[in-house]
Amino acid sequence: MNDKTTAAPTQVRQDQQAPAEFDRRAALKTLAGLTVAGAGAVHAPWVHANTTFKIGYVAPQTGPLAVFAEPDPFTLAEIKKLTASGLKTGGKTYAVEVIYKDSQSNSSRAAEVTNELILKNKVDLVIAGSTPETTNPVADTCELNGVPCVTNDTPWQPHFFGRGGDPKKGFEWTNHFFWGLEDIIGVFTSLWSQLPTNGVVGALWPNDPDGNAWGDPKIGFPSVAAAKKLKFIDKGRYQSPSDDFTAYITEFKKAGCEIVTGEMPPPDFGNFWAQAARQGFKPKICTAAKATEFPAAIAAFGPRAEGLTVEVWWSPAHPFKSSLTGQSSAELAAAYTKASGKPWSMPLGFKHSLFEVALAALKVSEGKGAKAIRDALRATHLNTIVGPVNFKTGPVPSISKTPLVAGQWQKRGSGLDLVIVENSLAPNVPIASPLKPLA
Repeated sequence: MNDKTTAAPTQVRQDQQAPAEFDRRAALKTLAGLTVAGAGAVHAPWVHANTTFKIGYVAPQTGPLAVFAEPDPFTLAEIKKLTASGLKTGGKTYAVEVIYKDSQSNSSRAAEVTNELILKNKVDLVIAGSTPETTNPVADTCELNGVPCVTNDTPWQPHFFGRGGDPKKGFEWTNHFFWGLEDIIGVFTSLWSQLPTNGVVGALWPNDPDGNAWGDPKIGFPSVAAAKKLKFIDKGRYQSPSDDFTAYITEFKKAGCEIVTGEMPPPDFGNFWAQAARQGFKPKICTAAKATEFPAAIAAFGPRAEGLTVEVWWSPAHPFKSSLTGQSSAELAAAYTKASGKPWSMPLGFKHSLFEVALAALKVSEGKGAKAIRDALRATHLNTIVGPVNFKTGPVPSISKTPLVAGQWQKRGSGLDLVIVENSLAPNVPIASPLKPLA
């Protein structure tokens, strides 16, 4: 921490709009006040803080993963409002400053800007999300430098084991919350069982930490093939970005694949899906993680987006409330749409939850330094907008799991909505419609 009470410039999207109002009284009661840097230099002379908590935030603002950061301007604006009076803890009032860095969807850049946050900006805590390309280098850099860190939006195995994590020890400075491969395997296979198929699955996994984990014979989808009576057609990892999936489509057609699955950036899937149409490949079910999670990407796929299925990590239907604002999931989604003019997307809840966990830990730390923040994070047991976060429950140290269901893009009026169609692992999230086959 440092003694500076004036917030530094924070990068935000140019299209950021004023966020919708929410119950400010409830928010201030929960937080007991705070100040966060929004756009430009923000001076808060009315906050008589003895010191400042600095939060470093790394996200892919640009590049192929930028869709994950779409809710960030809204989230930063909301947090700025929430923290406008300072955080009271340990008998003092602390200003709060958020320093927002762009990973550019690049792992090396993510590590570089995290180093800047630690060495130049002297942050007290780092947060990040949006796939292993972001979370892994950010967390590794924090672990190396002894800086508390909390991340999400990466399946826990690619994050934990991709960083060489020891299941007996975990990590000292870094914590992570999200679902795991066992969850997505359970959700996807349960989803596929709802329609009659031949059980032949075409697999599209890129050569990256996610793709290698998903296709791993021990922890990935192949491990359940026999038990689930599935046959995976896997030609090996493809190099992303890719604009040619002809060889994969040819193999899928030859094998008679009636199901396609994968974990792909939106541009890669868009190329595959367009080429599949041109080559006359028409599976009954297509469940593509990452690529079909976002309304903007779905819109770009055109009419053939109808019927695509995907895991759902957060939605307006999730029965959780923010520990900061008291908003329900539905209320947070509505506030985002009102402020931005855009439909809700899954990262919205998880971006908000990063700040829930971070601010709670800072409050518990009482300004006693890095080790106190680290210990507060380790002891976190917090009900958030994405569900309970408890780093003591495992499955391994420093990891907390969040619930997972599946959804399908179905016609609603003139557009497509993502509706819940499978909830075997989280029955408290209601099903809105049965699964429908692809047209």
